[in-house]
Amino acid sequence: MDRFQATKLFVRVVDLGSFSKAADDFGIGQPSVTKLMAQLEKQLGSRLLHRSTHGVSPTEIGALYYEKCKLIAHHLEEAESVAMLMQSQVQGGLRISTTMDFGRRVLAPLTLRFLEINPKLNVELLFDDHLVNMVEQGIDVAIRMGRLADSTFGARYLGLNPWSLVAAPDYLARRGRPSSPAELATHAALVCSTVQNDSRWHFSAAKGKAVTVQVSGPMRSNNKTALMEAACAGFGIAALPTYVVHESIKSGALVTVLDAWTLPTQEVHAVYPSPRMVPAKVTGFIEWLQGQLGESWWASQY
Repeated sequence: MDRFQATKLFVRVVDLGSFSKAADDFGIGQPSVTKLMAQLEKQLGSRLLHRSTHGVSPTEIGALYYEKCKLIAHHLEEAESVAMLMQSQVQGGLRISTTMDFGRRVLAPLTLRFLEINPKLNVELLFDDHLVNMVEQGIDVAIRMGRLADSTFGARYLGLNPWSLVAAPDYLARRGRPSSPAELATHAALVCSTVQNDSRWHFSAAKGKAVTVQVSGPMRSNNKTALMEAACAGFGIAALPTYVVHESIKSGALVTVLDAWTLPTQEVHAVYPSPRMVPAKVTGFIEWLQGQLGESWWASQY
C-alpha cells in the first residue's frame, strides 16, 4: 500500500476507532492494518494511536496528524472524482492530427458538428501530411490513411478512402480518352507526391488483373487540391481521393477515366496513444466518426 493509501487508512482507523472496522472498509485483513499503522508510526518517529481493549484513539500528535491527513484525504478524493469524471465524459481538450486535404475538406466540418453536441469539449486540430510523433506532440487521436504498421498504439477502423482517375472534358477532347492503363504513359499526368512510388500508378480490373504504369506530366504536388484545380484547368489526368474530386465530377468540371479499372483503396483508421483506459472524449469522437464515414461517405456534404 502506498503512502497516500496509508494516509487514508489512518484517517479511517481514527474515524471508526477500530482496526477491524477499517480493515473491513478497505477489504484487507486486520493484521495488515495493524502492521501498516506501525510502519507509518515508525516512518514518522511518533506514536499516533493508543491501543486498548476498548478500541483505538489518537495520541496528541496523532490528533494533529489526523486533522492534516483528513484534509489531504478529502483533496485526494476530490482529485480522484475529477479524474473519473474527465475519463467518463466528453469534455476537456482533444488534440487531433490529420492530413491537410482530408482535414480541411472532411474532418474539420465533422469536428465542428461534434463540438456542437459536446459543448464542454475544446479541440486543437493539426494538419500535417507527415507522420507525426503522437506521444511527443501530445496527440489524443490521429486520422491516418493506408495500412497501419504494427505498434503499441490503439487503433479503430473508420472506413475506406477510394481514389478516382479524372480529367477535364476539354483535355480528353484534345488528347483523346485512354482505353487502357498502358495508354496513360503517353498522357500528361498530374502526380500526387505524398503517395509512395507516386509516378507509378497501380490499377486492377474486375477479374483481378493488375497493371502498373509509369506516368509523367507537367505537375507534381503534395497538395491534392492544387492537383484537382490543375486537372479542372485541363493540364492532365490526375489520380486523387474521391472525396477531393467528387464535387468537381458532380458539376461536370471533371469526368472519370478508365471506369473498368480501379485504383488502390486506402483504409482509414483512428489511432490513439494507448489501447488501455481510453478517455471518453477519444472514444466518443471515434465512434462519431465511424457513424459518419459509412458507405459512400465522400458524397456527403461536409
